[in-house]
Amino acid sequence: MASSKLKDKVVVITGASAGVGRATAHAFAKQGAKVALLARGVEGLEGAKREVECLGGTALIVPTDVADPAQVEAAAEKVETHFGAIDIWINNAMNSVFSPFQKITPEEFKRVTEVTYLGQVYGTMSALKRMLPRNKGSIILVGSALAYRGIPLQSAYCGAKHGIQGFYDSLRCELLHDKSNIKICMVQLPAMDTTQFGWVLSRLPNKPKPMGKIYRPEVAARGIVYAATHDLREIFIGYPTYKAIIGDKIAYWYADMILARTGFKDQQTDEPKSPDRKNNLWEPVHEDRGIYGGFGKLAHKQSYTLWLTMHGISPILLFWLIITIVLVVVIVIILWQLNI
Repeated sequence: MASSKLKDKVVVITGASAGVGRATAHAFAKQGAKVALLARGVEGLEGAKREVECLGGTALIVPTDVADPAQVEAAAEKVETHFGAIDIWINNAMNSVFSPFQKITPEEFKRVTEVTYLGQVYGTMSALKRMLPRNKGSIILVGSALAYRGIPLQSAYCGAKHGIQGFYDSLRCELLHDKSNIKICMVQLPAMDTTQFGWVLSRLPNKPKPMGKIYRPEVAARGIVYAATHDLREIFIGYPTYKAIIGDKIAYWYADMILARTGFKDQQTDEPKSPDRKNNLWEPVHEDRGIYGGFGKLAHKQSYTLWLTMHGISPILLFWLIITIVLVVVIVIILWQLNI
């Protein structure tokens, strides 16, 4: 990607103090962008700001709770006052509770929904308010394979990601109807090695961990930057995302059965949860924990499906092309064996 595409572009990233948001800030900084960092935890924001500036970008810290629309709107105003017109808005902030549904309180479920779902709605509202008059800009909604396929022990988070998907579909149709030049894309992520597993509220007996194949946050960041600079409807990152989404459409009953059997164990390590474990559901953890969640030895640095997407090749079409070729070959062999 040419640096000129993003040089001095104004980029807002929510959830920028850690994990995917912080890795995304790094990726934009390397292109010389002006990056506004939104999150609640000041310690993490300050660490992210230092890194952005070391990588060649310009950073602005805006402490924000995305569950509060007034704070989101105030943040957008501050960014435009400081940097100028917002070019790209990345909705990334999230929260979760690892727990069986019957052990989650209504207040906890509501909080996850307000941060993970409504936070993206409020961010999109503030972005559109500024982009629509100019008929220009890019908005990215960071989703998940769990936007299509829910898993046990994360009902609030999965529900929120499903909500984002429905909201996105509706808004995209409206923008198309209006012939708007604003680009909007949803990026669906696989399991990531991020700090969320160390600081979300958990009622599991052992430490939580990502389920399935794990990727480094930089992989997601590459996909998000690509989505922000290309007019795509949706990007799936990682083979597991394709597997979860397509597999659920083909055989949801099989996914139900497998997840019921393995979903509880596979989301926990063998190490007991610390009795004094901190969580950031209501207030930020006042520590700078960086980007990673401690699963680096298991995390993959590359996604071949993302590589294909970034080179103009649809992994889904390629998959069906391979299946079609295999079926044709099988049919030809059968006919040949039957001497037809």
